[in-house]
Amino acid sequence: MMHEEREPEGKSQKFVVLRRRESRNYVLGAALSMMADNIEHVLTYWVLWVTFESPALVGFQIVSHWLPFFLFSVYAGALAERFDCRRIIQIAQGLFMAVSVAWGVLFITGTLELWHACVLLVLHGLAGCIWMPAEQLMLYDFAGPKDLPSAVRINSTFRSLGFLIGPVVGSALLVAVGSSYGMFINALLYIPLTVFLWRTKVTGHRRERPRVAETKLSFREAFGVFSTVRANPKIFSMILLTALAGMTIGATMQNAMPEFASRLGAGSEGDFTYGILLVANGIGGVVGGFLLEATGRVPATVKTAVISAIVLGITTIGFALSGNYLLSVLALIVGGFARITSESTEMSIIQLEAPEHERGRIIGAYTMFGPGMMTFSGVTIAVLGSIAGIAGAVVVSGIILTVGSCLVGLWVWRKGIS
Repeated sequence: MMHEEREPEGKSQKFVVLRRRESRNYVLGAALSMMADNIEHVLTYWVLWVTFESPALVGFQIVSHWLPFFLFSVYAGALAERFDCRRIIQIAQGLFMAVSVAWGVLFITGTLELWHACVLLVLHGLAGCIWMPAEQLMLYDFAGPKDLPSAVRINSTFRSLGFLIGPVVGSALLVAVGSSYGMFINALLYIPLTVFLWRTKVTGHRRERPRVAETKLSFREAFGVFSTVRANPKIFSMILLTALAGMTIGATMQNAMPEFASRLGAGSEGDFTYGILLVANGIGGVVGGFLLEATGRVPATVKTAVISAIVLGITTIGFALSGNYLLSVLALIVGGFARITSESTEMSIIQLEAPEHERGRIIGAYTMFGPGMMTFSGVTIAVLGSIAGIAGAVVVSGIILTVGSCLVGLWVWRKGIS
């Protein structure tokens, strides 16, 4: 084993993880799994609505997906620090597959009950929570510190691509083979990454010093990592930015999109308008990720993260206020570009600044306040929406994100951090 906590300064290769066979297969397998994750959402959400027609269950779908990230991400990061990340990801992938197969069996036998749905939705959220910190440690091991920003950016881009394509494939499966067989097909999409992890020698820990066997880790010890977070202004500022984005706009844009589509002219023949709005943000993320990597002109710095978070807030406000279809699409595309820039930059800084022995838990803390805070974005939009309407709520959320990001930027500037 070798120690490469800090490599000599040098220019990173462009598309570095795609140039190497092993890391390329890893990124592509992760993208396929992300696509399967979103296919499952399409199939299950449709069946659950048709079966139960329960608004409360719709809310539970959002909460069950993101609450495990908020509650357990730090501990999942601690597990990733201590154990072979390949096996942790395989456990998560196995859980994803088992949930898909269970959905398929319940659908095809017509035995689905409400409690089945609740249990499976929670298990699906737990699988995602287990996966994320180990995935990022594997990226660090594949790329090393010098090439990590490139690796994180490419991985985020391909995950965005999976997020973008997943609903399209899910809809096609629903029409072509139905929800039951679609679920069985979906389970197969997790296999490539699972098999690849049996073949690679990368464990997520090859670049670390050998460790002495450690005692069992308690939740209290795991959450002790927040003392490190508070002591490092760069890490702390990145967690503040992701928390702001998570609790304001979070996952609400997609849920609020029908109202915006209707306002922009979608009617009985408005599927095209609605569909374009849904994919515009994802397109911005995918195209933006590739452009960032191809040009290499945007450094992974705190300044970049702050500016892109501010741009994301401004484009959110612009989209919510716009009554013009083309301007709305443009705002979503630019917002997608800003989002992937912000998120990939934040994760790169988190990984590079984290002490070796706490990297997994610090990634977990970032995940707790990023995806985890999306649990509460639904509450935010519900409360604000009841006061100012959905469009007004999105405007207020964008303002909070913009002003909050500006304050974070002012704070890091006063600290002398660039």
